[in-house]
Formats: sequence, structure tokens, C-alpha cells
Amino acid sequence: MKPTALPKNPNFSSGPCAKRPGWSLDALKDAALGRSHRAKIGKSKLGEVIERSKNVLGMPKDYLLGIVPASDTGAIEMALWSMLGARGVDVFTWESFGSGWASDCKSQLKLKDLRTFTADYGKLPDLSQADWSRDVVFTWNGTTSGVKVPNGEWIDAGRQGLAICDATSAVYAMEVPWQKLDVVTWSWQKVLGGEGGHGMIALSPRAVERLESYTPDRPLPKIFQMTKGGKLIGGIFEGETINTPSMLCVEDALDGLKWSESIGGLPALLARSSANLKALEAWVAKSNWASFLAEDAATRSNTSICLKLAPEQQDKVKAIVSALEKEKAANDIASYRDAPPGLRIWGGATVETSDIKTLLPWLDWAVREVPSQPAASKA
Repeated sequence: MKPTALPKNPNFSSGPCAKRPGWSLDALKDAALGRSHRAKIGKSKLGEVIERSKNVLGMPKDYLLGIVPASDTGAIEMALWSMLGARGVDVFTWESFGSGWASDCKSQLKLKDLRTFTADYGKLPDLSQADWSRDVVFTWNGTTSGVKVPNGEWIDAGRQGLAICDATSAVYAMEVPWQKLDVVTWSWQKVLGGEGGHGMIALSPRAVERLESYTPDRPLPKIFQMTKGGKLIGGIFEGETINTPSMLCVEDALDGLKWSESIGGLPALLARSSANLKALEAWVAKSNWASFLAEDAATRSNTSICLKLAPEQQDKVKAIVSALEKEKAANDIASYRDAPPGLRIWGGATVETSDIKTLLPWLDWAVREVPSQPAASKA
């Protein structure tokens, strides 16, 4: 039978992600609208985002954190363009965004000493092949594949190169071993449900040393420049952003951080996201048509949870997604455009486990009710 209960919040997009429970426009009433981000109030709010982020995440005190343009993409590109080339580079990729960073290293930066290790969607490359005398670039969680690194044990604590990690759908939902990472990037639009367009970049002392000792043989756009005259531009990490941020988005980021603190901080965020994955795992274990794209449970994402359909159901994906949206049961759960056909359900901390559980009967209903699509003509 057709389910009758609907999720209270049907937004399961993997970015921008669901707002925190109870969010309303009233949360933005104190935004410094119409004020300069360089005024005392603007700089204060930007600095507060930095400090609250560091505190919630438990970042080491000697790590720097800055707000940068262009979301996580801008943050990771800043690191690649500013730091790579001093040593050989290893890039590990198993989904579309990691593939993009590998492509940029080869085709845009034209690195001469580059090794790329790849794996198909659903799998990880052999992480033991990393050479830590070199710089190593990787995503912690493959947002488009639902595959994460299982832990940080494969990262050499005595590494000579830098560990550069795109962690945009991992921070606030997964344990991140900060001392084993030198550059960590993410965006506001993921686990805390912030608005898009702004990125965060965290630097270890070793990353700062690289920036101040190495000058790349390529021109750097202004929005990638973190040094001036061979010295770090410290203001970036104190709320003096490179370009003009949206103070409305800044207020929203603060709201998400304050909410996370109110529910118990990082442990509570991790627990909420883990509970969402567990609800899906219990359902998949009984399903005759759905399975996880991530083949190894130890590498299964608890944020961007990617499902495969049985072969006879794969031609239904678009119709299933459309039917669920029409019924107001789920929005934006199609797999990423470059990924295998399937469903992708966001399980980050702003999503209520009760909404995940309410969604599951709708998935079964849609698979039953949506007819198979006729094969495309080859004429």
C-alpha cells in the first residue's frame, strides 16, 4: 500500500544540505546586512565562525583556519595551486571530485612528477601505495560515490610531504585525525546545512612552512594567494577574507555552529549521522532491490549514502526520483550525474533519523509502482 506518513523534512540533497532541525529565517535576524565585512561587526562575526569551527571540531591550537571564496572547490584549488610542485605528488581518486583534482594536477598545473591511483565507484584504491616522502592529495569522503577512507592509519605520522585532504562531506560527521593532515578543506553547505559559496581551509604548521618557503612557477589568481612577500597573510585566518563574503551566509554558518554546540558538539553530530546510516543499513539488509554502492562496510559513508538498484530496476531511477518528489516524500536523491545510476540520500547531522525511517517505505513503494522505462531506440 502507498505510505501515508511523510518525512517532516523531505530534503535529502547532498549539497546544499538540509537545514538544522527547527531552522527558520528568524535565525538570520542578527545578520550584519548592509555593513562592510571589514567593519568591526563584520570582522567579528567572521572571526567567530573561525573560532567556533575550531572549537567544535577540536582542531589543534597551532592549526590555522580561514574562510575563502568558492566553497570547498575554491579551498582545495587554493592549496593545489599554492603548494604543489615542491615535491612529487600522489593523488588518490575514486569518484568525480577526486578525479577533478587529479585532472587539474595533470592538465592545469602540469606537474612533472605526478602519480595517480584510481578505483571504480564503490571501491577504494590501494592506499598503501602512498609514498609519504611526496605530497598526497585525496578526498576523505567521496561525496559522489559514498566511499570514505576507513581511518587515518594509512597516513604516515612521520611524513615528509604534505597530506592534503578534501574533507567537505566528512568534517562534523566523521572522526578526522587532524595531526595526520596538513591541509583540510570543506564548505558550509554540507554537514551543518549552511549556504553555498564559502569554503574553509585549515593549515598545519608544516603547510604554513611550505607556503612561506616555496614559490610555485605559475601565476596565482588573487583568490588563491595566501602569502605576500614570502610571508603568510595572517589576516585570512582572523576573519579578513580575500574577497567580500555574504554576511547573510555568515550568520547562517554561525547558527549551524551554535546549534551543534547546543546539542552536545562534535560527539552529538557524529552520533546523529551514524544513526542515519544505521537506519539505512537495517533496511538494505532486508531489501530485495537495493544495495550499497560502497562494497566494504568499513568504507561506507554516513553522509553521502549511495544506493545501487537491482539491474532490472536501474532504468527506473529518474522516474522514481520524480515520483518521490511529486509525493513530497524526498527531494534531490538521484545519484550524481557522473556516478552509476542509483539513489543518494544525505545522512548528515542536520537530517533527523525519524525522517530517514519515514522515507524508506516510500522507496519501496516507488520501486513497486514506477513502471520500467522502454529501452532507447538505436535507430
